[in-house]
Amino acid sequence: MKEDMKQSDDDKFIPMTSFRSGKGSEVRSDVYYYTNQVVNVIMIGKPGSKDWILIDAGMPKSGPEIQEVAEKRFGKGNKPAAIILTHGHFDHVGGIVHLINEWNCPVYAHHLETLYLTGEKKYPEPDTSVEGGLLAKISSVYPHEPINIKCALKELPEDGEVPELPEWRWIHVPGHAPGQIALFRESDRTLIAADAFVTVKQDSFYKVLVQKTEINGPPVYLTTNWEHSRESVQKLEALKPEVAVTGHGEAVEGEELREGLEKLSNNFDEVAVPDHGKWVRNEDKV
Repeated sequence: MKEDMKQSDDDKFIPMTSFRSGKGSEVRSDVYYYTNQVVNVIMIGKPGSKDWILIDAGMPKSGPEIQEVAEKRFGKGNKPAAIILTHGHFDHVGGIVHLINEWNCPVYAHHLETLYLTGEKKYPEPDTSVEGGLLAKISSVYPHEPINIKCALKELPEDGEVPELPEWRWIHVPGHAPGQIALFRESDRTLIAADAFVTVKQDSFYKVLVQKTEINGPPVYLTTNWEHSRESVQKLEALKPEVAVTGHGEAVEGEELREGLEKLSNNFDEVAVPDHGKWVRNEDKV
């Protein structure tokens, strides 16, 4: 292991899964997403490409699984040019240390996520008091301590360019996490939305298990600023994407995406913001 690099102090396998776990799908010839338990990791690049990028790093202990999936798509020993993190929550960085050790590639993230990725600051503990289903109530078991990948970490350029992906741009979409980003390709209106919105109700055990597709706001138990979340959804809806891959749930496209995202944007407080919780409405925001 590289010097001083480590996963979080509370790193542990989380026994959560869905019917889609272990499955992958192409939404474009060069955009592939794979479901690791309940979260998606995205690989940008055509099969066999020597210039590909990994977006996010899955659930805790998922590094070897993600590496195996990447090798099937791009070839054994074909490492990515970079890893881009949409944010640093436990289910998006769970395999990152393993992957850095195996691939020795740079990792890019927004500067507001840096403290959570260099061992300096932990995220707030998940809100078990928030209105929601079973997965919200048991969210105290989810890791929230910081990881440390300082040796590989680089800040995303301020101008919105995405390293190694010249056709794409990154967009700051805070609320769920301070430095959360989405990625968008104008040429075919492809959106990687992170957890700014998701396509499965992430606090419902049943809906996560069966991956019932419906456009929802961000996961309630880890969203610390609902005002910013609303603005982020409105920002993404204004892009009029044709297809979207979110952090949780199946990809959506066409009319289903346009209508669902418009409804969420126009009615965010009613359909996304929980009735109660420690970060709701006028309570303290992070």
